Amino acid sequence: MIAAITGSTGFVGKHLSVYLSLRGINVLNLTRDDLSKPDIVLPSADTVIHLAGLAHDLGEVARECQYFKVNYELTKRIYDAFLNSDAKTFIFVSSIKAVAESSSVVLTEEAESHPVTPYGLSKRAAEKYIQSALSHERKRFYILRPCMIHGPGAKGNLNILYKFIARGYPYPFGAFENPRSFLSIENLCFVAHELLSGEVAAGVYNIADDESLLTSTVVEMIGEVAGICPRIWRLPLSFVKIATRLGDVFNLPLDSTSVGKLTERNEVSNARIKEALGKNLPVEARAGLRRTLEWFRTASL
Repeated sequence: MIAAITGSTGFVGKHLSVYLSLRGINVLNLTRDDLSKPDIVLPSADTVIHLAGLAHDLGEVARECQYFKVNYELTKRIYDAFLNSDAKTFIFVSSIKAVAESSSVVLTEEAESHPVTPYGLSKRAAEKYIQSALSHERKRFYILRPCMIHGPGAKGNLNILYKFIARGYPYPFGAFENPRSFLSIENLCFVAHELLSGEVAAGVYNIADDESLLTSTVVEMIGEVAGICPRIWRLPLSFVKIATRLGDVFNLPLDSTSVGKLTERNEVSNARIKEALGKNLPVEARAGLRRTLEWFRTASL
């Protein structure tokens, strides 16, 4: 079996390429040069896995047009090339952000999409195109919506939080009950590999570990891995709200955006993908997270 992968040099792409290769899949890596041509011609492959895209930018440095150029227009061109190729399966790694930034309820595939950031909006636009463009009975697509992906080599918010706590700084938001879903990179690779068989019904699938965790629980796990006793402050919510308002006014690090990312609730159901596969995910949520935190510790030495 042959799988052509875009974005193979990224965090997910590196892990997935190795994972598939070790299981006998012939991986073809599509480069930027391959994708920059006006008319993309895909190599002969059974499956196309589209990972390339502009990542979620918390600093909002990238403009909306950049997100749509990469996450929507490039996806559209690659999917058109897939429809004109001999490949039978297309796997698009979207994001749960195509549905919502946060939610007070557990997100399922039936939830209405209300993306608010350029990243989420561009991913949702790409999803809609794929869902509307397929017209060939012999071809199938899978749209995967992962939540926060982590694993060895990961960057982003989880790495920042690890460094913050490992240096002994207190976590001031312990009063917030904010269950969040995480996704081990190995579980994502496992799902992608299972989809190559073509025996799973086409469609949209949320991808997450089985257990959601409070941020304060993650902080406690960081303390265990880093060998420290983390300080978790449970500041009154009224005080936090006042502090964030001052942060917004005076452009301080503790503003509504940063606090929102640390305290928001974002639970994702993985029931549909597990039922479709007829299998459990191989990595338990806490074990996978501990593995990532251990890598953070080693990388910081």
